Amino acid sequence: MKQITVGDLAPDFVLKDNRGQEIRLSDYRGKKVLLSWHPLAWTKVCAEQMKSLEDNLAKFDQYNTVPLGLSIDSYPCKNAWAKELGIAEVKLLADFWPHGQAALDYGLFRDVEGFSERANVLIDENGKVLWVKVYPIPELPDINEVFDQIKG
Repeated sequence: MKQITVGDLAPDFVLKDNRGQEIRLSDYRGKKVLLSWHPLAWTKVCAEQMKSLEDNLAKFDQYNTVPLGLSIDSYPCKNAWAKELGIAEVKLLADFWPHGQAALDYGLFRDVEGFSERANVLIDENGKVLWVKVYPIPELPDINEVFDQIKG
C-alpha cells in the first residue's frame, strides 16, 4: 500500500457525508480541499480535530479551501456525532463501505486496526496533492500548521 505523495493526482471518491448526501471529491475542482482523516468518531482527539475545522470555517473560506473530515464510521454514526459536537457546516464523510476504500486508495488505511491514520491531505484546485502529513494517533493536528500549508 503506497501512501499518496505530493504531486500525485488525488484519487476521486464518492462518499456519503453525515447528512447522507453523496460527496464527490472532483466536484470541488477550482477550490483547495483539505482531507482531514481521523481514526474513529466518538473519541476525544478526533472530536477536537473535527471541531477545529468547524471553528475555522471562515478562515478556510477566506483561502478558497473546503475542509472535509473523513473516517471509516457509517454516515448515521457521523450524523449523530456531528450533532453532539455542534458541527453544522463541515461535511464529515463516511468511508464505511467498501470499508475504508478511500483510505486504502490514499495509502492511509491501518490494516491491523481497521481504521485510517490520523492525517491531513491538502489538494490543490486541479486535484493534485500539495501536502500530506500523517500524525501519531494520539496527536491533535495543529490547525495553524494546516493554514501555513494552505497559504503556501
